[in-house]
Amino acid sequence: MDRLDGLVAWYETLRPETVVDAGRHYAADVQFKDPFNEVRGIAAIERIFRHMFVQVDDPRFVVTARFSGDDGAMLLWDFHFRTRGIGTQVLCVKGASHLRFDADGRVSEHRDYWDAAGELYARLPLIGAPMRLLLRLGAAR
Repeated sequence: MDRLDGLVAWYETLRPETVVDAGRHYAADVQFKDPFNEVRGIAAIERIFRHMFVQVDDPRFVVTARFSGDDGAMLLWDFHFRTRGIGTQVLCVKGASHLRFDADGRVSEHRDYWDAAGELYARLPLIGAPMRLLLRLGAAR
């Protein structure tokens, strides 16, 4: 199993008890950025994944495609989860991760790309309707 296969398997089977295995896949000084976070280090990435399990129910990543080169890769993924509280829904957010690897084969840079407004906020109770209106107003006609 190569480094990318192992990383994808970890993402797709991630559970609260396996978050501690991040160090097998990430370099100690890894840089991570997504629409909500910009952090450095394995402990910070572990906090983000632990927070995910607190915020939503049944989170699960499904990697739908991968593209790799000598020192990096791009993963396309679907993130499935159930919202908590009033208006519980099952949602799927589509996104992509751009990864760079260090000389040891660990992830040194991880950047997630996904549409927080259209893929998440527009589907949530209370803020969904105003967000959909804003997206319509901003669309080219």
